[in-house]
Amino acid sequence: MNTVECDYLIAGSGIAGLMSAIHLAPHGRVLLITKKASAESNSNYAQGGIACVMEQGDSFERHVADTLDAGAGLCNEAVVRRIVEGGPARIAELESLGVSFNPAEGGRQGYDLGREGGHTHRRVLHAGDITGQRVESVLLRHAQQHPNIRIMEHARLIDLVTTRRLGLPGANRCVGAYALDPVNGGIFTIRAPWTVLATGGCGKVYLYTSNPDIATGDGVAIGWRAGASVANMEFIQFHPTCLYHPQAKNFLISEAVRGEGAELVDREGRPFMKQYDPRGSLAPRDIVARAIDAELKRTAAPYCCLDIRHKSREFLKNRFPNIYDTCLKFGIDMATDLVPVVPAAHYCCGGIRATVEGVTSVEGLLAVGEVACTGLHGANRLASNSLLEALVCAHAMAERLGGRKPPAGAAVRIPDWESGHAVPSDELVVVTHNWSEVRTCMWDYVGIVRTAKRLERAGRRIRNLRQEIRQYYFDYLVTGDTLDLRNLADVAELIVRCARLRHESRGLHYTLDYAGKQPFARDTVLPGRR
Repeated sequence: MNTVECDYLIAGSGIAGLMSAIHLAPHGRVLLITKKASAESNSNYAQGGIACVMEQGDSFERHVADTLDAGAGLCNEAVVRRIVEGGPARIAELESLGVSFNPAEGGRQGYDLGREGGHTHRRVLHAGDITGQRVESVLLRHAQQHPNIRIMEHARLIDLVTTRRLGLPGANRCVGAYALDPVNGGIFTIRAPWTVLATGGCGKVYLYTSNPDIATGDGVAIGWRAGASVANMEFIQFHPTCLYHPQAKNFLISEAVRGEGAELVDREGRPFMKQYDPRGSLAPRDIVARAIDAELKRTAAPYCCLDIRHKSREFLKNRFPNIYDTCLKFGIDMATDLVPVVPAAHYCCGGIRATVEGVTSVEGLLAVGEVACTGLHGANRLASNSLLEALVCAHAMAERLGGRKPPAGAAVRIPDWESGHAVPSDELVVVTHNWSEVRTCMWDYVGIVRTAKRLERAGRRIRNLRQEIRQYYFDYLVTGDTLDLRNLADVAELIVRCARLRHESRGLHYTLDYAGKQPFARDTVLPGRR
């Protein structure tokens, strides 16, 4: 079996993964593995921007306070402060690499900063309304040109290889991975003293999501199976405003639209957000998503609407060119029409428990970006803090790791993959059916509003599905579809288990059985599988 040797194995080609690769490349050979095309990631779909203190009148203290307020008492203040204060240097770094952010209008110095829900100041930098895509393309170009970075597209990690898995004594350490070859479907090994998970989120665990198809929670599942602790998986952020149209798959109407004055209204144009929060349509996302959910249930309407008709067509086309053109493609003119929207699973505030430098409970295994739970987001992510976290943590991780010599015993022999008696599958309908059942179960029972009874029901069903999927995984040869399904089911169970541990309503975890906050202000932590 083929073995690939590298100094740093990075899984994921979003902003966290690419920045990790760029920072680590001067110190050794980097293999960046991605399950789809290099530019396909949650980062690439980030319309909103990067939250960062960039002008007079704003301050780190205000940004920290806004983050803590959105996080509903569960943020780690020291982590918040470190990431917020690290932002300006990372923005300067992006600009040095070639990223251009929208300049201030009228010839003024500085940036055209946006304001989004939960922020008390304009501090969100934009590159048009496709910020993630613009940043991603610049970083990808740099990574592709670096002689120490090898990018392997359409390849998938199957599982990490650890010393505990190999039966070796001492602390559990990650020494490499098994991966699915994109060319011939075979399985090869990767041997690396350092592995960085930057695989993004898990939105596809829900029936309706803003995430691309690749967001199946691979990093959380793979890391947990390798022994890494996970935390706060119950905090799934539902973006309040996903475009409601049968052909508009995954398309978000950015929170920045509400930052420019759009109001949430019913289908007759009547505003309703002030009934739920004095901040109205600029309340934090968890409040807005629950308000929309309540309105849809109260009226039995399939969607509500955004109303920004008070802005001129010229303003909308200049400020939101991609959103305006996409809506127009579906027959919706933002300047004259209400824009139909519904909530959709968007971001996972939990993940593999990690420090700002990416350190996890497994030696040699690091996690950065959405896959990690650093303590920045707490119970609810403040809008546009995610790309900031990816940039700051990737830099901090590389500063800690770059140039360090692997510890003695890291270069162990990894045995060949054993397929046993597995045969090619002749029952792909099982994969399709189980995939649909996991996502439907999560949407129905572990959605925006939860109850103990629904969570108990979800727990039983997901456990049964995981047993079926596990049996299927061992009976048939590994394929990309079975890996996605296996990871999806593992993450679903982690979400349910964390949700059942939290006996309160806090942030994104809203349960009718615990209407008020209870004295449970701590993380829900699950140890890695043993």
